[in-house]
Amino acid sequence: MSEVLEELYDYAALRSLDEITMFVPVLRRQIVVLGSSQSSDVFAPGRTAGLTLRRRRGGGGLVLLEPGDVWVDWWIPSSDERWSSDVHVSSIRCGQIWFDVLAPRVNAHLTVHEGSLEGDAEHRVVCFAGKGPGEVFVDGRKAVGVTQWRVREGIFLSSVLRAHDSHDVLALLRVVPEGLSAALDHQVLSALGIGDVASMLDDLASRSGAAAIVRPDPTS
Repeated sequence: MSEVLEELYDYAALRSLDEITMFVPVLRRQIVVLGSSQSSDVFAPGRTAGLTLRRRRGGGGLVLLEPGDVWVDWWIPSSDERWSSDVHVSSIRCGQIWFDVLAPRVNAHLTVHEGSLEGDAEHRVVCFAGKGPGEVFVDGRKAVGVTQWRVREGIFLSSVLRAHDSHDVLALLRVVPEGLSAALDHQVLSALGIGDVASMLDDLASRSGAAAIVRPDPTS
């Protein structure tokens, strides 16, 4: 039977914000975040014992996040000039912010995926296994994942640059689709040579036009 999961954010409060707000969640332990349409039935019985489970609003698969991961979300109200009614454009703009901040820090070839969603549908149970609009790739491997949630008051963009690989999540699943392990080959923070994360976050805030920065603890 599916478990009723606590939502990741107070989404009603988000919808009341009237300025661009950047969220940088502080992770003190592991957390598993499911996509809005996912059921907790995807997990093998007993495998998530001791883990914090949350549900986000927005697309994409589940993700196992850990201390050290760079997790950055933005709320952009529809009254702001940087808001777009185009779902595709919004994701690409998010990816471009990351691209502009990463480019001077990473000695490699960076791209922002501007096409539609790609990848095996069965692999979408887990984030980082496919290729979506706005996601940033370094030398052809995903570095930044992007998802979004839209309402009339604005858009909530969620992004992650992982400090760890994603293969530990496979042990949590009831069923592991064939080829998923290989599809989860992505970049990690240390391989990109980024040492000063605080400076990178400052640049992300500046380039996004964030008027406020909030550092919630989603595991509390």
